[in-house]
Amino acid sequence: MRESVQAENSRADSRGSAAHASLDMSMALRRRNQRVHRGTSEPPTVALLRHVLNPSVIVLSLMVCVFLFSQELTPSYFALAALAFLIASQIVSEPVMDCSARNGLTNLLQHRIFAEWLLVSAALLLMAFAFKVTETFSRRVILTWFAITPFVVVAAEAGLRRYTAFSALRGKIQQSHVIIGANEAGSRLARRLLAHPHLGRFKGFFDDRDTARLPDMPQEQLLGGMADIVNYVRINAVSNIYICLPMRADERVNKLLEELKDTTASVYFVPDIFMFDLIQARVCDIDGIPMLAVCESPFAGLDGVIKRASDIVFSSVLLLMLWPLLLAIALGVRLSSPGPILFRQRRYGMYGEAINVFKFRSMTVCEDGAKVTQAQKNDPRVTRFGGFLRRTSLDELPQLFNVFLGSMSLVGPRPHAVAHNEEYRRIIEGYMLRHKVRPGITGWAQVNGLRGETDTVDKMQRRVEFDLDYLRNWSLGLDLTILFRTASLVWRDRNAY
Repeated sequence: MRESVQAENSRADSRGSAAHASLDMSMALRRRNQRVHRGTSEPPTVALLRHVLNPSVIVLSLMVCVFLFSQELTPSYFALAALAFLIASQIVSEPVMDCSARNGLTNLLQHRIFAEWLLVSAALLLMAFAFKVTETFSRRVILTWFAITPFVVVAAEAGLRRYTAFSALRGKIQQSHVIIGANEAGSRLARRLLAHPHLGRFKGFFDDRDTARLPDMPQEQLLGGMADIVNYVRINAVSNIYICLPMRADERVNKLLEELKDTTASVYFVPDIFMFDLIQARVCDIDGIPMLAVCESPFAGLDGVIKRASDIVFSSVLLLMLWPLLLAIALGVRLSSPGPILFRQRRYGMYGEAINVFKFRSMTVCEDGAKVTQAQKNDPRVTRFGGFLRRTSLDELPQLFNVFLGSMSLVGPRPHAVAHNEEYRRIIEGYMLRHKVRPGITGWAQVNGLRGETDTVDKMQRRVEFDLDYLRNWSLGLDLTILFRTASLVWRDRNAY
């Protein structure tokens, strides 16, 4: 009998061990297949409005223009509305909900919608000419639509911000937030939460340090220490908890996460990536594995399509407009001095690959070796006609073909000769990062007084700093600003020779 009981217990133990092993295996498989999904912490209604507001406003403004001019609402207008909605949903940014943004005419004209709507309009016009349907639509309707839409979008975004702030105050959007860690990352997040009232109410910080060690922290914002978090969250029904502890605090974070499983709050981990020198920092993923991009090209994803499309459109238009001038300059170069009309020089392009950059020849020599001497003031190698071309930057016009073919962009860091790149990459930190994008005919450094000869390392250092600043802050609006400033500077820049 005893042997029978022992055998039964043994079998039960073995079944229990097998069950535990199976459970462990199942949990291991689940962890292996875990993935992180992109999302938002905004209320569903706000997220929906943000996603569809601007494309919908663009369509509605078209319909208003049609009725305003007493035009018949034909299937062609419905097709145009659908096409505009699809293109705008891919190009036009979602509304910015920051209520702390400054108002005024200058800030209005710098709104991103003007550059984005210009690109949408160019795409629609290009398709209309390609399919020969321009006569189908009223010109008054289309021109009025193009003119008023950016202002209507700005007004709609302002209305959305007011609606969400009002809804939050009335309690329709009941969200509350606390931050764990009263450090720089936590303070930066708190400022963002306070500037976006539609997200709910920011209650304060938890930190083991007292106010004596946190001199900039208001007493009412410090809610307690780490041991007080769970009880506070339960009693006050906190919606969202943001952990802003240093990334090295593994044990504290793990313990805190275990304790917070006994609440219904959403928990977010906020790594302090601002400790790095960020270039186009963004959150991305590879099949559900989250990553923080610390140094990335600004033209990853759809932004790359927008940048390339704008280059193709603008370079095509400029080549069609300027081809008589190109022929006249080519004839002038041929008659002014012996030698080829075009000068080709190897320079570094995107990702550091060597490209051939075209220019009208402005010198009596065509240097492209291991040592290249930059043009200087009163340089004897520059021809008389070449001096005129260099002062007016007309020698750069053949680079429009580089732009159209894809080796360059209209706006970007100026490409340097390979010999100069190899020299400066060894002595200037971050020099090669400027090659994460296509080089440009003009750039942020050039419109800020750094055009022409870089005869000292300090000048090149400043040029690189502006190039990296362009990478950090790129937008289509910035590109258009640089192009307009280039047009105004080209005739009066004394640094060009």
